[in-house]
Amino acid sequence: MSQNNTVHFVSLGCPKNLVDTEIMLGSLMKEGYSVVDQPEQADTVIINTCGFIEESKKESIDKVLEMAQLKTKGQLQKLVVAGCLTQRYKEDLVEGLPEADLFVGSGEFQNIAGILKSSREGSTEKKFFHLPTYLQEETSPRVNSQPGYRAYLKISEGCKKRCAFCAIPLIRGNLQSRKLKNILSEAQLLVAGGVKELIIISHDFTDFGWDLKKRDPEATESPYELLKTLADESGAEWIRVLYLYPDGVTPELVELIRSRKNLVKYFDMPLQHINNEMLKKMNRRMTREQVERVIQNIRSQIPEAVIRTQFIVGFPGETEEHFQELLEFVARNRFDRVGCFMYSQEEGTKAGHLPDQVDEATKQRRHDQLMELQRQISAESQSKMVGQILPVLVEGLSEETELLLQGRNSQQAPEIDGVTYINAGQAQVGQIVPVRITGHHDYDLVGEIVE
Repeated sequence: MSQNNTVHFVSLGCPKNLVDTEIMLGSLMKEGYSVVDQPEQADTVIINTCGFIEESKKESIDKVLEMAQLKTKGQLQKLVVAGCLTQRYKEDLVEGLPEADLFVGSGEFQNIAGILKSSREGSTEKKFFHLPTYLQEETSPRVNSQPGYRAYLKISEGCKKRCAFCAIPLIRGNLQSRKLKNILSEAQLLVAGGVKELIIISHDFTDFGWDLKKRDPEATESPYELLKTLADESGAEWIRVLYLYPDGVTPELVELIRSRKNLVKYFDMPLQHINNEMLKKMNRRMTREQVERVIQNIRSQIPEAVIRTQFIVGFPGETEEHFQELLEFVARNRFDRVGCFMYSQEEGTKAGHLPDQVDEATKQRRHDQLMELQRQISAESQSKMVGQILPVLVEGLSEETELLLQGRNSQQAPEIDGVTYINAGQAQVGQIVPVRITGHHDYDLVGEIVE
């Protein structure tokens, strides 16, 4: 392989997409490609796109057009558009983006090295679409792109649920779970390489293994067994689970998380709404009463647990009364973390055809009102942390000022939550150190290392 083969990656969207990028990265490095930080230095740019909602689709297309400009002013030879947007729109995207050279769907990205090789050798094929997704194998040559002390661990692909607003099944297909032994093997390999925090990702953790048991009743894969095995055998110091559907957060699962020191007491449990009429329209499988029982169970078994959730405002048919019920629910439950999305009308989804679509101004107002309420709740919650000593994973110098170190305590997930600033004491990047909290902002904490 010529040393001139240089590649730059742009990975958009969720951590699950990032793992796909890391598999492409590993595949190309295995074939001798050099990965460069700046697109201007690359002869190949690969954009792994997101096609989930309108905002992410626009971001993906804008990035393609931005990178395309390099073809006229630099050494860029191949512009590759991969991922969810490509898979979702296939022929339309090929026709609409002549600036790109290759289009690789979410079921073909693992073959990126061969696709580029054929293209360089003169193949005129531009489109590579096969199955909707690729289920990571034990031999997949993945390279962790995160800081060495943390890594995402993807346990499945696709989704068995059919929420009315969600396009994921259209893009990624039905649920496909990895074998537990393969997941454990990858986890142990990551920990052996220095990873301290494993972040388990999927479209819905609580459905893990359902498809395997449907095919083979003797299969042992389940959310409980996966989490127990990783806690007991991976060697990771922190194990964080993202994307828990509330109906799968059983008392047994909560008790397991309570009982294992390395299972972070952090429940990322998107609820989307709380009004029963809205939940039914969204095709969510729980009622308000059932959701409240789950929350009560978590808080009774693990009082210190952090609950992160997210809601959708402006779903078709949402009235002011529905929204006020949601506000009151958030005010009463005082969640530690809340995200809020304005409903995006997506073609191909059940909700995309519903009447009573809500106007954008109303969506924005409801979004802002909910997030202002949560800001106040968060500030109060943060203030209660002052005086506590928390384990903090040190991540380096602060993004705000080089005079401070920055890290995360176990209650803060990377990229989506706040951080902990350290204004006294020294530590190495990747260390987990005790920090006494001395101050707070709305979403961030401030503290000093306890010697």
